[in-house]
Amino acid sequence: MHRSFRPAVFLFTLIGVSLGAFAQSAPEYVKTADAGPHGTAPGMKVKLLNENGGQRDFAVIFQPGDEFFAGLTQFAEEYHVQSAHLTAVGGLHDARLAWYDGEKKAYRVIPVPEQSEVDSLVGDIALLNGKPSVHMHCVVSLEDGTTRGGHVLGGHVSPLLEVWVTVNSTPMVKKHDDKTGLNLMDPDAKP
Repeated sequence: MHRSFRPAVFLFTLIGVSLGAFAQSAPEYVKTADAGPHGTAPGMKVKLLNENGGQRDFAVIFQPGDEFFAGLTQFAEEYHVQSAHLTAVGGLHDARLAWYDGEKKAYRVIPVPEQSEVDSLVGDIALLNGKPSVHMHCVVSLEDGTTRGGHVLGGHVSPLLEVWVTVNSTPMVKKHDDKTGLNLMDPDAKP
């Protein structure tokens, strides 16, 4: 009886370890409604660079520890942005990127829990339900030169993030699309 007990213990241990490993590797998903900004950006600085014919160009600079997605949303609200496009470079000490899974209608989280360089960050701002909505995609590089990229869910700045925002005079509107589960730009919609 002692010999038959050992294989059973081994088998149950193996199953437990396998289930634990599976649970740890199971991807995290975020619903589209929860994919907005979280946090604050107390160190954010804004400078108007140019204003010409209704178009305004801004430098929005984030300091260490600022949550830049929340900061850009705050900027858009304070400066009454109804349509804009943006680019950025800098560094993050953590980032939460994502890939949209159309079957689940949710974002699969791509965590980057380490220092990274922002190689490319592009995005737009448009109105969603009458309020500015920021949408960004980003590629970051790691210490070994590998990259991660995707839809931006958030991240904290280190040492600096320089965002260049061009605000357009013509408002743009996003509408929720039930088929995809996403908030999509609708160039024909009125604010």
